Amino acid sequence: MVAYQAGTLSREGLETASSLALRDTIQRFEETGSPVLSDGEQTKPSFATYPLTGLTNLAPDGAIIPFADGHQRQLPRLTAGPFRYGIHAVTYLNAARAYTQKPLKQAVIAASALSLLYPANGLPDYPREAFLAELVNEAEADIRGALDAGAAVVQIDFTEGRLSLKLDPSGGLLRSFVALNNQVLDRFTPEQRRNIGIHVCPGGDRDSTHSADVDYAGLLPDLFQTRVGRFYLQMASEPDKERVLRLVQSLIQPEQLVFIGVIDPINPRIETAVEVRNRVLQAASFIPVSQLGTTDDCGFAPFADDTSTARDIAFQKIKARVEGTRLASARLGL
Repeated sequence: MVAYQAGTLSREGLETASSLALRDTIQRFEETGSPVLSDGEQTKPSFATYPLTGLTNLAPDGAIIPFADGHQRQLPRLTAGPFRYGIHAVTYLNAARAYTQKPLKQAVIAASALSLLYPANGLPDYPREAFLAELVNEAEADIRGALDAGAAVVQIDFTEGRLSLKLDPSGGLLRSFVALNNQVLDRFTPEQRRNIGIHVCPGGDRDSTHSADVDYAGLLPDLFQTRVGRFYLQMASEPDKERVLRLVQSLIQPEQLVFIGVIDPINPRIETAVEVRNRVLQAASFIPVSQLGTTDDCGFAPFADDTSTARDIAFQKIKARVEGTRLASARLGL
C-alpha cells in the first residue's frame, strides 16, 4: 500500500501483492490452530477508513488523532452529502473465504468513528441529522452483509471509545457514541447480536497508543450498555489487570461473552504459552469460564503503512495465544 500510494507500484501490482499477502495470512493463521480466523485486514487501507474507498466528497483535513509518541493520524472531512460507503466489509470476507473453509471473524468500523467525518460547522443542505441517518443505514448494511455471507462473528472496532474520554472527560461524547452504535444494533435480532461483538483498546499504531492513560473505569460501565453479545477487551498491556477484571465481573450479564486480551501487539517481546495460560486463569477467577474467551489487545497493523511489527512476530504471538488458551482450558477441565 505504501508503494502504491507513492506511485511506485501499479494498481495491478497492488492487487497481486494484496492477494499474496491475504493467502499467506490465512495459511499462517490456520497453522496456529486458531479455531476462528480473520483476514488480518491485509487489503484495507486502514481498519477505520476502508468504507471511504473511492469517495469523492471528502477533504483530507478532518479530525486529528494524536498518539503518545507524537505522531498523528488524520481522518478525512465530509464536504457534501449524501453519505454512502464506497466498499462494504463483505468484500473482504468473500476474498478471505476463497482461501479457507474455517470460521471467519470479520472486522467492521463503528458508526461512531465515521460520525467524526462530519464537520463541526455543518454542511449547507446536508444537516447532521441526515448524515447520521444515512450513516446508520450504511453501518447496518456493513454488518448485515458480513453476517449474511456467513461470517461466524462480526467485530465492531470501537477504539474511539476510550479516546472519547480524553476528548470529553464528562463522558457525554462516549455516551453519544454508544447511543449511535445502538441505533445500528437495534436493527438486528437478539440472535444476530449474539454473533456481533465490540472491540476496545487505547489504540495501537507504530508501537504507540492514543489513550492508554484513560482509566478503564470511565469506559466500561457505558461500554457494557452496547447491545452486543461479545466484548473484546484490551488487557495484556493493562497495568492493573485485577482491578479491571473486578469491574468486568460487576458488569457482565449472563448472555454476554468477554474476550480478554492476552497478547500485546505493540510489545516486540513474544509472550510464552505459559504467560498466556496464567492470564487466562487470572481472568477465569473473575469471569465465568462459559463466558470467557481470549483475543489480542489490538490489531498488529491496523493502518496499511504500519510496518512496526514483523509478520513472523505477529504469528508467533498468535500461536502463543492459541497454545496458552489451550493450556488454560486443560487446567480448567474444559
